[in-house]
Amino acid sequence: MTTYATRLEAADAAVSVLSSTQAVTDWSRRYFGPWWNAVDVAPESVCASPLVVADVDAQQYADAALAVTQAPHTSTTYAKAHTLVARDDAEGVITAVSPEEGLAYRSETANGRLAIVGCDTEPVAIAAARLAREAMRGVLLRSGWSVLHASAVALDGRVILAFGSKGAGKTTSAVALAARHGWELLANDRVFVRVNATGGVDVLPWPSAAALGLGLLDALGWFDVARERLEAGESLHPTQDQRVTDALVAGRREPLWDGKRELKAQVFPDQFPTWFGLDLATGGQAAALLFPRIEPGATPSLAGDGRTLSEGDFMSGKTEDRYPDVFELARVDGGGTAEARQEIARLLATLPHHSVVLGHDVEAAAAFLVKLTAG
Repeated sequence: MTTYATRLEAADAAVSVLSSTQAVTDWSRRYFGPWWNAVDVAPESVCASPLVVADVDAQQYADAALAVTQAPHTSTTYAKAHTLVARDDAEGVITAVSPEEGLAYRSETANGRLAIVGCDTEPVAIAAARLAREAMRGVLLRSGWSVLHASAVALDGRVILAFGSKGAGKTTSAVALAARHGWELLANDRVFVRVNATGGVDVLPWPSAAALGLGLLDALGWFDVARERLEAGESLHPTQDQRVTDALVAGRREPLWDGKRELKAQVFPDQFPTWFGLDLATGGQAAALLFPRIEPGATPSLAGDGRTLSEGDFMSGKTEDRYPDVFELARVDGGGTAEARQEIARLLATLPHHSVVLGHDVEAAAAFLVKLTAG
């Protein structure tokens, strides 16, 4: 049986993904390649952990699922899916099953090997990429990195970090600078940060799909591009709500809502350069902090709220609700150690802080931000 392998590298961390289904390793290479160094390698060259082995086999899935349900187990939610988890502490093995997704997992905590088996290719490919990123996060966290809840752009190695709760304008600020003034997009929603030898704060991307509202797509001039790509048979990330796809194809540009939740397009990392012409950054050093707030009709301006970095701007075990460390891949707090976060916060506090109010005029917002953050 032919085996395929993709190796992911970021800073001093590396994770390999192996599968007998090429589409699984192709997915990881596509998803991580733009931001992390993701390349195909010879399977026989993969000898070190962490290692994610992911295959499509309905019978293996059924056997693994039965074993979990027959063993003492607990119930949790992982990646928005109901998941049953069984532990064998004597063997250092965690097994789990997500029936709705048709996925079973086996984590060997001592050697960093994680096996995934499922019934269909796409769920297996998505899970393999997700767990490879979690394994990479574990390596980075244990070597001193932390995770910030922020969007980021870079220019000539200078990184601007944009903070705020959901809907505050982090993504709008980042893509406005990248789309209009040549900044490189470094991250959409989270970043890895670590103190470097010179007393600065290095920044690495956290690869993920990006959620962009239909109104923002239109304001950026990207709506028609996305529509044409979809009509040509391409697709956005499979987590996207079908109503968003239907609206794009139909040419409906107004924001789409499901109650109080805005439904957004889910953009693959590699679609930023291939669809929208944005360059992606692979790292840099923090140079300034941005705290945006979106107000419809507002003229871009400084806000006088004195917003500064807080503990809530770091991801941690308490705030990491989507990807709790079910499989003990991190083995430290999900956002890094408390000591690392404190030192990073101290250094970031010395950088320029900009609290701003932005409207929906992307051109005006971009011009204001580029002037404000000029080095």
